[in-house]
Amino acid sequence: MVKFSKQYEGQLVPEWKEAFVDYWKLKKDLKRMQALGPDHQGLMDKPPQPPLAQRLLSPLGKLSLFRSYPHKHHGVIQVHKKLASSASSGDLYETELLEQFADTEAAKEFFMMLDLQLNKVNQFYKGKEKEYLERGECLKKQMDILLELKAALKQQKGKGPDSNDSKEDPSISCSITSEEESTRGIIDQDQNQNNLHIEFGRIEEQLSSSRRLDDSGTLLKARREEGKFRSLSGRLISFQGKNLKINIPLTTPTRTISALTYLVWEDLVSQQKRCGPEGGNKLSINKTKLHRAEKMIRGAFTELYKGLGYLRTYRNLNMLAFVKILKKFDKVTGKQVLPIYLKVVESSYFNSSDKAIKLMDEVEEIFVKHFAEDNKRKAMRYLKPTQRQESHTVTFFIGLFMGCFIALFIGYCIIAHIAGMYTQQSDSIYMETVYPVLSMFSLLFLHLFLYGCNIFMWRKTRINYSFIFEFSPTKELKYRDVFLICTTSMTIVVGFMFSHLALTVRGYSSTEIQAIPGILLLMFLVLLVCPFDLLYRSSRYHFLRIIRNIILSPLYKVVMVDFFMADQLCSQVPMLRSLEYVACYYITGSYKTQDYGYCMTTKHFRDLAYAVSFLPYYWRAMQCARRWFDEGEMSHLINLGKYVSAMFAAGAKVAYEKEKSVEWLSLVVVMSSGATVYQLYWDFVKDWGLLQINSKNPWLRNELLLKRKFIYYLSMGLNLVLRLAWLQTVIHPNFGGLDSRVTSFFLAALEVIRRGHWNFYRLENEHLNNAGKFRAVKTVPLPFHEVDQD
Repeated sequence: MVKFSKQYEGQLVPEWKEAFVDYWKLKKDLKRMQALGPDHQGLMDKPPQPPLAQRLLSPLGKLSLFRSYPHKHHGVIQVHKKLASSASSGDLYETELLEQFADTEAAKEFFMMLDLQLNKVNQFYKGKEKEYLERGECLKKQMDILLELKAALKQQKGKGPDSNDSKEDPSISCSITSEEESTRGIIDQDQNQNNLHIEFGRIEEQLSSSRRLDDSGTLLKARREEGKFRSLSGRLISFQGKNLKINIPLTTPTRTISALTYLVWEDLVSQQKRCGPEGGNKLSINKTKLHRAEKMIRGAFTELYKGLGYLRTYRNLNMLAFVKILKKFDKVTGKQVLPIYLKVVESSYFNSSDKAIKLMDEVEEIFVKHFAEDNKRKAMRYLKPTQRQESHTVTFFIGLFMGCFIALFIGYCIIAHIAGMYTQQSDSIYMETVYPVLSMFSLLFLHLFLYGCNIFMWRKTRINYSFIFEFSPTKELKYRDVFLICTTSMTIVVGFMFSHLALTVRGYSSTEIQAIPGILLLMFLVLLVCPFDLLYRSSRYHFLRIIRNIILSPLYKVVMVDFFMADQLCSQVPMLRSLEYVACYYITGSYKTQDYGYCMTTKHFRDLAYAVSFLPYYWRAMQCARRWFDEGEMSHLINLGKYVSAMFAAGAKVAYEKEKSVEWLSLVVVMSSGATVYQLYWDFVKDWGLLQINSKNPWLRNELLLKRKFIYYLSMGLNLVLRLAWLQTVIHPNFGGLDSRVTSFFLAALEVIRRGHWNFYRLENEHLNNAGKFRAVKTVPLPFHEVDQD
C-alpha cells in the first residue's frame, strides 16, 4: 500500500507546493514528540476509577426519568478565531492547549505549526479564488461582446451587400476594429472583409466593466505585456473619450510585417484616421479576425477551467492532509483532538467557500453552449483532456530494438575493424562520403535519447515540463516514446550502414550501392513530413512548426519551446555541417563519380559551410532581439551578446580549418576564450540560477529540487570541462591512431551530452520561477480592450 505522503506529493500541483499543507514538517514534529516519550507528549495518566456509588447508579442514568443534562466538555484543546489586521488575510486561527497539554513545549510547537498551515491554506485559497472569480467575470463580459459581434455579422449577411449604404441605423456611433486590421490601414486587401456597424451604446458598459476587472492581479501583468505591442501597431479608434480595439497579438510573420508596414506608412503620411462625423467611425472587421478573437476567448476559458480544477484539487488534498495528520496525532498522544480541530478546518474558508465550484460549473456550461454546440463530450475533450495511457507494448519494443541495435552495431564494428576503417590509413572515400551520414544520425539520436532521459528526470523531480513547453497533454511524447523512436531509428540506420559496409568490403562499388546512405537520409526526411496520421504525426508536425519559428525568428513571437530548441541547434553545428555536406554530395550527383572534393572546393558550398556554422547562433540572437522588442528587458540584449560572441568564435574556427595559420589560430583562442567565459556565466547565473552569494546553500540557490547538493557542484564542474571542448582545435589530440574525423565526432558528442545535462537544470530553474510566483496556468491575452487616451 502506498503511503499517504507519496500520494500527496504525487497529486499536488507542483507550482503551488509551497502553499500546500507542509505534511512532512508536521510529521517530523510528531516523530520528535514520539521520541521524547509520554512525559513530554502531555499524555495524561490513566483516568481514576469513579466511586462505587456512581458506578452503581450509572445504569439508572440511561432511563429517561433519571437522565440529567450533560455538562459541556471542552476537550483538550480550544481553537480561537481571530480577525486579521487586513481584510484580504481573512480569519486567523489559534489553538489553546488545555489540561496537561499546556505544559508541553512539543505539543505547543506542533499546534503552532498546524495553525500556521491552516491560516496559510485559507489565505492562499482566498487569493486564488478572488483571482479566478475576476477572470471569470472578465471572460463573461468578453463573451457577451463576442456574441454581439457575431450577431451583428450574421445580421449584416442577412441584409445583403447593398443594404448598409441605403439603410443605416442612426443610433450607431462607432465600430470596433482589430489590432491587426488597424495596422494594415488603407493597404488592407482582404477579400472576405465584412463591414460591421455595431451600436456602441450596447457594449460600452461591457467593455468598461471588463477593463475594470482586467486591471487587477495577474491580468494586469498580461495587459502590460500586450501593451508593448499596441504601441507599435495600435491605431486607436476615438469616440466620446473611449478608445476601443480588438487586440490580436502579433505572433506570426503576416501580423508582424503588417505592423511594421503600417508603422512606416504612418511615419510617411504623418496622419491617423479617427472616428468622425463623415463616417470615419465606420471601421471594419472581418470573419477571420472575429474567429481569432473567439479562439483566444476559448483558450482563456480552458485555462480558467484548468485553474479552477487545480483549486479544487488544492482544497481536497489539504483537507485530506489535515485529517491524516490529526489521526496520527491522536494515535501518538492518545488524545481525541481530531473531532475538535477537524470541525474548525471544515468550517474554515478554504473548505466552506463554494464560489470556485459554482464558477467551474458556469464555465463548463458556457463552454458547452458556445464552443461545443451543446455537446458536453466534445467540450470535455477541451476542458479535461485525457492523457494517453502508457503501454507495456512500447517497453517491449524498446527492448527488442535495443537488442537489434546492439547486435548490428557489434557486427558493424567487427567489419569496420577487419576492413581497417576509422584509422588514419582508412579508405578516404568511405570516410568522406558515408561516415558523415552515420555521424549525423548518431548525433541526432543521441540528442533525442538524452531528451528522453531529461523527460524521465523532470517527471521524477515533479518538474512540470508540459506546462513550461505548453505541450498538449493528449499529444506530448512520453520518455518511453522517445526511447522507442531512438532505438528504432538507430536500428534502421546501423542496419543500412552494416549492409553498405558489407557490400563495399566485398568490392561492390556501383552507383546503386553508393546511393544507399542517400536513400536512408531521404527516407527519414519523407517520414518527417509524412501527412498520414501514423508514427507520431502530431509531434512531427509540432517539431516542424518549431523549426519554422526558429528560421523566421524575428517575425514569430518567441515562446519557451522555440528558444529551447534553438539552444539545442547551437550544440548541433557539426551535425548541421554534415547534413549540408551530405545534401550537396547527393543533390549534385557527386556520388555517381565519388567526387567528394567537389562540395569542399566549390566556392558557393564553402560559403554555405560558413553560413551553417553561423546560423544557429544567428537564429538564437534574433530570438533575443525579438524578446527584447516584445518585453523591453535589457537582459535579452545581454543574452544576444553571448550568441554574437559565439558566432565570431564559430567563424574563426571554420576559417582556421580552411587556412591553418598562426594568425587564425590566435584568433580562435581569443574569440573562443571570451565566448566560453560569457557562456559559463550565463549558464550558471542566468539559466541555472546558481552562484547566488546570499543563498542558504553556498554558491547555489535557496530552492533545490535535488536533495544532494554535491550534484550541483559536480554539474557545474562538468559543464566547465565540456565547455572547453574547443581546445581540441588547438591541441589536435590523437587517440590511438584514430581518424581525425572520429575524434571530432567524439568531441561533438560531448557537446551534445553537455547540452542534455544543461537541459535539466535549465528547466529546473524555470520551474522554480513558476513555483515562486504560484503560476500553474497560462494567462491568455483577451481580444477586447478599452484603451485610455493619452
